[in-house]
Amino acid sequence: MMEPVAYNLEPHHQSETSMTDPDDRQGEERPRKAALIGLLVVAVLVVAGIWLFHALREEGRLEDCLMSGRSNCAPIELPAKSG
Repeated sequence: MMEPVAYNLEPHHQSETSMTDPDDRQGEERPRKAALIGLLVVAVLVVAGIWLFHALREEGRLEDCLMSGRSNCAPIELPAKSG
C-alpha cells in the first residue's frame, strides 16, 4: 500500500524585521508603478480610440453626403465682417 503523505500545516510567519525592511518596500512599489503605467497606457488608448471613432464617423457622414450628389456637404463658414 501507499504510505500517507505528511503535509506541513503550520502557517508561515515572517519576522517583524522583514516587514520594515526598505528593500521590501521597493519591491512593492515596482508592481504598483508598472500597474499605474499600464493604466495610463490603457487610458491613452481609450482616448485615442474615441477620437478616431468620431473622426471616422464625421468622414463617413461627409462621404455619404457627397455620394448622394449634394454639393454643400462641408459648408465653409466665413468670418463675420466688422465695420
